Amino acid sequence: MSSGNSIARRWRRRAFWMAIALMGLLVAAAVWIAVVAWQMVPRQSGTLTAPGLHHAVMLGQDDADITHIRAESARDALFALGWVHARERGWQLAFNRRLMHGRLSEVLGPATLDIDKLMRTLGIMPAARAQLRTMPAGAVAQLQAYADGINSFLTHGNQEPSPEFLLLGTRPDGWDPADSVAWALMMALDLGGNWGTEFARLSAAEVLDNTALWQLFPPPADEAPASSVDLPAFYRELGVYAATSARLPAPGPAPARPSDTASSGPQAIPSNGSDHATSAARPALQRWADDVVANLGFPGGRGSNNWGVLGGETRSGAPLLANDPHLELSAPAIWYIASLQAPSLTVAGATIPGLPFVVIGRTAEAAWTFTNTGPDVQDLYLEQLHPDDPDQYRTPEGWQRFEQREERIRVKGEDDVVLRVRSSRHGPVLSDVQSRHALLDRERYVLALRWSALDENNHTVVAGLNLNRANSVPEMLAAGALHHSPMQSVIMADTAGRVAFKAMGRVPLRHPDNDLAGVAPAPGWDARYDWIGWLPYAETPQELAPTRWVATANQRVVNPDYPYFLGQDWHPDYRYQRILDRLEADAPHDVATMRAIQGDEVSLAAQRLQPWLSRAADDWLADLDTADTPTESGSAQPAAEKSLARAIHTQIDRFDGTMAADAATPLIFVAWADTLTRQLIRPRVGAERFDAWYGERHFRTTLEAILEQDLGHWCQPLGCREQSRQALRQAMLGLASQYGNDPTRWRWGEAHPALSVHRPLGEVALLAPWFNVSVPSGGDHFTINVGQYRATGDLPYANRQAASLRLIFDLADLENSRFIYQTGQSGLVFSPRYRDMRDAWARISDRPLRVTTANWSQTLRLTP
Repeated sequence: MSSGNSIARRWRRRAFWMAIALMGLLVAAAVWIAVVAWQMVPRQSGTLTAPGLHHAVMLGQDDADITHIRAESARDALFALGWVHARERGWQLAFNRRLMHGRLSEVLGPATLDIDKLMRTLGIMPAARAQLRTMPAGAVAQLQAYADGINSFLTHGNQEPSPEFLLLGTRPDGWDPADSVAWALMMALDLGGNWGTEFARLSAAEVLDNTALWQLFPPPADEAPASSVDLPAFYRELGVYAATSARLPAPGPAPARPSDTASSGPQAIPSNGSDHATSAARPALQRWADDVVANLGFPGGRGSNNWGVLGGETRSGAPLLANDPHLELSAPAIWYIASLQAPSLTVAGATIPGLPFVVIGRTAEAAWTFTNTGPDVQDLYLEQLHPDDPDQYRTPEGWQRFEQREERIRVKGEDDVVLRVRSSRHGPVLSDVQSRHALLDRERYVLALRWSALDENNHTVVAGLNLNRANSVPEMLAAGALHHSPMQSVIMADTAGRVAFKAMGRVPLRHPDNDLAGVAPAPGWDARYDWIGWLPYAETPQELAPTRWVATANQRVVNPDYPYFLGQDWHPDYRYQRILDRLEADAPHDVATMRAIQGDEVSLAAQRLQPWLSRAADDWLADLDTADTPTESGSAQPAAEKSLARAIHTQIDRFDGTMAADAATPLIFVAWADTLTRQLIRPRVGAERFDAWYGERHFRTTLEAILEQDLGHWCQPLGCREQSRQALRQAMLGLASQYGNDPTRWRWGEAHPALSVHRPLGEVALLAPWFNVSVPSGGDHFTINVGQYRATGDLPYANRQAASLRLIFDLADLENSRFIYQTGQSGLVFSPRYRDMRDAWARISDRPLRVTTANWSQTLRLTP
């Protein structure tokens, strides 16, 4: 007995000391993490040395968390902006630099190889370097000052890199003036794309007749198709399709992106980072990379709203401006708010890390706002290959050799990949690196891209620098003459009371005999399809003397009698019309009415389809009332289904098109419209094609035409009314299985969170709740407070593209201007400033955007 007690005591003592040791290890680990985290926190006060400065600079943080830069020269102000961007958004700069250089695979492995191949093929960096060489010396000096600021912080900032670098086993790169030019190109690539739409028409032409093709990709309601060519017959005659192209593999599925609380990726990553982190994230990274490559070139939901109100319609008698750019949500956000003051420079607003100027903002006496105009500045060309030498292609002058270069891509954990990049006289050959081009007979044809932004005379960054020094509407119009890509619908105002709209950017002119008009790939050997010049800046769309207000929302910005063809793939005008309605109803205006309009969630598109939704609910109930048993297999019990159908019917009767986060009816409407769209279009074009397109295209105008014009061939064999009833039933049973049988408890905001995803750690399940930012949100594709979803993946209705920024400029007192975006100023995940604007953004609140303040929360002095 004594021996047994002794053994037990020894084991208890051993267990006690083991527990103490474990606690000690945990405490030590916590201390180590705290020390490392503390070393990553930016220093916000005191004095720091920043080699490269010419004179001391003061950095102040105000109560809105705006960074204010006070410098003795504009050069030092731009240097300090680069220093601040590197301090606050180091990983964002590093990731974006790798993206545009085609070097993601160096740290993320083979999952991102196809992105790197596409970036190298497009030649983003060679184009940026060529453009930099043609820029004025003064502009190059400003780009260099900004780059010097970034590099000074990276070298002398005395701050450990953020957790992303530790987890992925890498260090920050430096920055070069060409990198800023390249990042402007990447913005143009994101906003100026339509080659994906051209290719989609080429793909659809294989399986649809010409009438159905234009119903699938319709022109604006009051326009005929831009091209009268029978596209299916045209491409069949050319013999462009591969023998098995109707069964072409689709691009990779759209990624099931994680929310703050869930992820489709693995459940954990080992704590020693580096290879383990990339390995754990690889499946989700692969889905994301496939999605990028597949959908680049689709305009998707990128867009914005902006409007300007003249003094005669405001309470103050001075103009007001409002702007909310719609971009893919990310954490950290694309924007960083800053104020710069120096001799000859007073500017404040939204900067983008990587660019040395305020992109949207105000000077001392003027303000400007942007939306995407969306002209057709990209054309795909079918380059016919020589039958005996695939390195030659046909031109109007005969056979010519492709320009070729080799690109070596380093891939983490694998051998280097050597990529042969080909370019024709039109531009890079995309079909060499995009798998969706497998529908082509590539023994005979390849596809090359002509894109205006790659031209050497693209001086968009020079226009941005000049705009920051413009203090009147005439000066802003002059600065915009150098803006190249992407074309932007700029609404501007000044303290003298002037308001104007001008489309700033380059648009190609096409030959009068170009019967394809850029809507689909053209024969590259036929000179009539070449561009013949550029639309003069004086003749780009404009309204220089509006009488009450002016607005744009990515709709067609010209009248049908405008003498130049800009394109035909405009956004529906629902947002634009709703803005006009609210401007009329809410006048006279002040900051509060502008804010209220930005938060408007009435969908005119939902109102348009509501009668068909109501009819589907009537038919569902009638079918249940007349049948003893459900008509479809796999049904819920008849009584339970009747109860659900009645509750849904009641909800639909109350629906007025308001897409509010705390309501059930927006979810009911969206699920029905989504299901019906799939039922009607997917069988006609094939699952692979539809899945490749859907998400980047919503096909809402197609659905409207099918129902309103009773285009029965899309609804075969059941007819449109029965298809609509079945879609509602299927969608509602699906929602009931997910959210419960009581529709009054369903919430659109729960299914539709605004999801800002970190790249790439937002794809790792254990890290996603920390690195991603999520909040319930309202809206849909067509509301002013936009909330665009992809309808794919584990969170099909998550809000992926929304108001990435809201701005209001009060020209009666520019210090009364306002801003907000959906995350926070800091890019450091454990900073309280990483997501501190999220909730205010969701409730349509905002913060003051000031240049002067007496209430500094922090001040930091940078010295040479």
